[in-house]
Amino acid sequence: MNSYKEQYSKWLFELRCGFGLLMYGFGSKKLLLEDFASTALTEYGVVVINGYLQSVNINHAVIAMAELLMEQQKTKQRTPTKMKKPFASQSKEDLLAFLNGSHSKNGDSFICIVIHNIDGPGLRDSESQLYLAQIASCSCVRLVASVDHVNAPLLWDKKKVHTQFNWCWYHVPTFAPYKVEGLFFPLILAHGGSSQSAKTASIVLQSLTPNAQSVFKVLAEYQLAHPDEEGLPINKLYSICRERFLVSSQVTLNSHLTEFKDHEMVKTRRNEDGQECLYIPFASDGLEKVLEEIN
Repeated sequence: MNSYKEQYSKWLFELRCGFGLLMYGFGSKKLLLEDFASTALTEYGVVVINGYLQSVNINHAVIAMAELLMEQQKTKQRTPTKMKKPFASQSKEDLLAFLNGSHSKNGDSFICIVIHNIDGPGLRDSESQLYLAQIASCSCVRLVASVDHVNAPLLWDKKKVHTQFNWCWYHVPTFAPYKVEGLFFPLILAHGGSSQSAKTASIVLQSLTPNAQSVFKVLAEYQLAHPDEEGLPINKLYSICRERFLVSSQVTLNSHLTEFKDHEMVKTRRNEDGQECLYIPFASDGLEKVLEEIN
């Protein structure tokens, strides 16, 4: 790890020159990429995608990148760029066009996207790889990613490797155990076991913002206090979260809920009055463990 830290300045230089960084080699590279981002990329906005998860929503990451780039522009320019409509309601093409805009004269203003396991199960399909290649080719985006599968290079054709991702390959074996990444693979054999689901939920929550964690906590505490109810109505959850300043709008709450639903941490069902209610599909003991982790 110490020998790799000596290369951080070189890696940053290559990012500024328009290349992407691809890390391969035996051992988890999660800590290495996170250390590089927190040490060398402090002047730039960074968005992290955990490709080792079973399902990944790339569009959420693109929206976050666009918002970060907009904030970056506001701090560097006296006359901020006017936005037609919120990024969350813009099309994929509009978001890519914004990230590909000429926002910086010297080309040194960019957003970095860090992808743990770009060859992970949630990103291996051709559609996801095409979308990531389009993102990587945007002028205001730089990509740092890791791969672990022996056949990972087969995901890309010549155009993706040399024109869109524009990889600089680095052999960086860390020999570190795949503690975080490995938690998600036993799910195939776990048949939705409560303890495994709780472990997975804890890992997912650690990668989310404190406000997102607090929203989940509100829902979990309500469910433990009212075990006989079908769940917490969405409008009631919004009122509680608004009072505690956890969300500023229904749109913000919906983005948190989408994240939870994508990872099957929250589901919906209707109560006797026909209201749509949210509930967490874990046993009480598993839910208590998750709350302990959050606290």
